[in-house]
Amino acid sequence: MPEEIILTESSYRQLQQELEYLKTVKRAEIAEALRKARAYGDLSENFEYQAARRDQGILNGRIAEMEHTLEVARVVPDDTESGDGGAALGSVVMVRDLDSDDEWEYTLVDRVQADPINDRISVQSPVGQALLNRKVGEIVEIQVPSGKARYEILAIRRE
Repeated sequence: MPEEIILTESSYRQLQQELEYLKTVKRAEIAEALRKARAYGDLSENFEYQAARRDQGILNGRIAEMEHTLEVARVVPDDTESGDGGAALGSVVMVRDLDSDDEWEYTLVDRVQADPINDRISVQSPVGQALLNRKVGEIVEIQVPSGKARYEILAIRRE
C-alpha cells in the first residue's frame, strides 16, 4: 500500500510554487552553468562541468520527488480540526514524558512544514501518528530510536 501524504492547502500551493521555480529558473541556471563549463574544454577534468552535472542530478531528483508528492497527496483544509476535540493537524499538543517528567509542546504539521528542531512534527512521523486524534488525559506509547517513550497528553490547543 503506498504511503499516504497529507498536505494542507497552503503547503500544497507552496510545493507547487517551489516546483515551478525549480523547473523554470533553477533548470535554466544549471543549463547555463553546463553550457559555460563545456566551453572550458576537456570535460573529464573539468571541475565546473562535474559540479554542474551533480547539481543537475540533485535538482532532477528533487523535482521528481516533489511531482510524486503532489500527485499522491491528500489535501486537507488549513484549519482542519478533529471533530471530537482530539489532536489534529495544526494542533499544539503539550505532553509530559512519564519517565523523565519533562514537559514540552509539539505542533502537529504536514511534512512540508515539519521542523523537528523547533518541535513542529509531521503527523506522519511516529510521534505525530501517536498523538493524532488523541485527547487530553490519554497516555500514548511511541516507538522511538532510543526505545519506547510514554507521554501523557496535558493540553491541546489550536496554533
